[in-house]
Amino acid sequence: MSDSPPSPAPTPLSSSPKPRVVAERSMSNSSWEDILLWKKKKQSLSILTASTLTWVVLQVYQYNFITIVSWVSMAILAMMFLFGNLLRLLGKDPPKIDDFAISEELVMGSARRLKGNVEQGIRWMFSVSSEREWFVFAQVIGALLVLSQVGRYFDFVTLLYMGVVTAMTVPLMYVKYEDQLKKFVGKIREQGRAYYEKVDEKVLRKLKHKAGFAEKKKEKKVE
Repeated sequence: MSDSPPSPAPTPLSSSPKPRVVAERSMSNSSWEDILLWKKKKQSLSILTASTLTWVVLQVYQYNFITIVSWVSMAILAMMFLFGNLLRLLGKDPPKIDDFAISEELVMGSARRLKGNVEQGIRWMFSVSSEREWFVFAQVIGALLVLSQVGRYFDFVTLLYMGVVTAMTVPLMYVKYEDQLKKFVGKIREQGRAYYEKVDEKVLRKLKHKAGFAEKKKEKKVE
């Protein structure tokens, strides 16, 4: 009787990529938090300066975006041309373009971060729409209404610049005055709940009572 071939050894389970994704997401979130809270002052200042210069060029001087991109591309090409010829005059080898490559890890990491942000936004929308706390839903609807009204008076570039400036200033102010803001928001929530309870007691409950009374009359007539 021939020996049966040995059964293949069970392959080890591949390690789940979730810890790596979570680690990358936490690192990216921490780096963005450092930038927004001005812990990395050079990067924060460079982002705010670049966004301000872009808004000034596009809105104040009314330059077209394609024109600016063309000028920047021409300036980069001219500097590279001069740099390469200067290296040849000095007898040095110009930099090799073949060595330039975008790593696959960078692309995959960016795709995972984009996917995580989209999923987080969708989960946030579902959580707000199914939230039992009505005040959260009212806050989001009110903020969207305000944003829609603001969008009538400002174009996309100005709104984007306002968003960058807000993102670079509001978190820092919130960290400095967190206690005062929490007290203020708590008072507003308490007042909103009190108003809702009054409306519920004086209007909604009476309407429900009248509706129930009308249904009872219909049932009696049917009998």
